[in-house]
This record gives sequence, structure tokens and C-alpha cells, in this order.
Amino acid sequence: MPLFKNIDVDSSTKILIWEITESYEQLFQEVQLNEKSLLRLNGMKSLLHQRGFLSVRKLLQEENYTDFDLFYDNFGKPFLKTNPYNTEPVQVSISHSHHFSTIIISTKKVGIDIEMQREKIIRIAEKFCQSELDFLIQNNPPEPKKDYIKKLTLIWGAKEAIFKIMNLEGISFKNHIRVHEFKSGANKTIASLKLDNLNQDFQVYFQEIESKTSTIESQKFGLVYALEKEMTE
Repeated sequence: MPLFKNIDVDSSTKILIWEITESYEQLFQEVQLNEKSLLRLNGMKSLLHQRGFLSVRKLLQEENYTDFDLFYDNFGKPFLKTNPYNTEPVQVSISHSHHFSTIIISTKKVGIDIEMQREKIIRIAEKFCQSELDFLIQNNPPEPKKDYIKKLTLIWGAKEAIFKIMNLEGISFKNHIRVHEFKSGANKTIASLKLDNLNQDFQVYFQEIESKTSTIESQKFGLVYALEKEMTE
């Protein structure tokens, strides 16, 4: 399927989303992989994961990059090679979930996550939420289950996006990252990371994504992206 959606966040930040309807064989034929990526792909046991991996390379092609432009630092954080006129690596963050994949490309530090909204997230909420449970549980009257699932999915996505930005050892989603309260239907909030002497705020944005195809069961996804919050005087 062609590009599902692109979002111009600002003049230096862009999001691209792919709905994965192609077979593994079609995706494999349409992208180029370096040797390390080919080894990674062949080591994946899940066809779903393989198709997600390949569809990310399709997204890179939309911006005139290839897998050969993608590299990782010693901590596994991805970057894109630059042209001769720009010496700083291009920031990129990657995510895929079931039949969607997404990337965010920017000159700023950015992180992105996409997650299918599923009921099972309720069972693991206490593993990644702490202060967030206060505003989730204290709603009166209680929110419908679907809204509760959506909020939990967005909270997880925010923490995942921030983790991708910072990429530091020892970060606990539950203990170190706090997502500030947001109402149902909100499209942004603030999140904070506190770890040792580090105290950093992030602007977090939400979108809901739903399949456009009739061949895939209707299912909503939470798209979350985060940027370091700019200091204001």
C-alpha cells in the first residue's frame, strides 16, 4: 500500500506512517538492505516483525534514504547519515506495531511509538504507571473501558518515545518517567524524566490511527511522539 499518512510537525520534523498490506516477498523485493540488516531480518522468527522491519525501509525511501543511510550508536539508537553540507547526523526514531509502521525524522531529538489499543494493557498497567494511576483511577464517574485502554496506551507510548530519545541505562518507565494528567480527547501533554541529577521535560503529542483498508479488521492504534521541551524565559 502507498504511504498511509505524513505529518509535518514543524519545519524540521516530519512523521511518516505506513500501513503494511504487502506480503513479506513484495516488501523484500522493493527495498535494499545492508549486510547487518539482512542478518537481523533472517534472525527474526515473527513474519509480522519481518514485515514491520521491511516497511520501515519503505518509509525511509519516501524521504530518499535507504537502509545504507541508517546507522546505530553504541547504545542502539538510530541515526541517518547526512549530506556533505550538514555535519550533524539526522535524528530518526522508529516504531511498528502489527500492520502499521512509522518513523519521525528531525534535526531535533525526537522519539516515536505506535501501539495497538488492546485490553491486555490493563493487566500490566501497574508495571509502567505510578503517579498516572492517580488521575486514571480517580475519575468520577469512571471512564468507559475503551477510553481507559486508550489512555494507558498513550501513556505507554509517551514513555517509550522518551526512552528512545534519552537511551540511557537504568531508566524505569514506572519510577523515572511521569506523564502529566490529560483529559480524554486531548492531543498533547507534558512528561518528565527524573533520573539521578537529570531532570528533563518533554512535549508529548497524541494521534489515533485506524486502518483504511477493508481487508484488515478495524482496530485503533495510538501514535505518540515526543520532543524535548524548549526552555522559556
